[in-house]
Amino acid sequence: MRTLFWHHLFWRTLVIIFLILAVIGAILPGMPTTVFLILAAWAASKGWPALDHWLTHHPKYGHLIREWRAHKTIPRKAKVIATFMMSISAILMLFTNAPVLVKIFTDSVMLLVALWMWTRPEPN
Repeated sequence: MRTLFWHHLFWRTLVIIFLILAVIGAILPGMPTTVFLILAAWAASKGWPALDHWLTHHPKYGHLIREWRAHKTIPRKAKVIATFMMSISAILMLFTNAPVLVKIFTDSVMLLVALWMWTRPEPN
């Protein structure tokens, strides 16, 4: 019984973290929303079935999560928006006072994410 408590606590904590990051992503350029929603749904499927159901049936984002689960697809519109936002963020990062290594790291991560994202198939 105690193990079940820690199991649920672990997965629910991950869900909350991913949902917070998704909300931040909806507000800030450069932060993805859909990716964090997919991660939240994945974590919810492990330990929070009611929230998993809510996420997969959400009127705006549910179809993206279901498509990802069924076919590992990302719509072209989401790819274009994410790439545009990451590009803007990468450019803005160059003008910050962040250390050069931080700039290189963050821009490299965004580039790798964009490249990975564009290798995913698109729904029919």
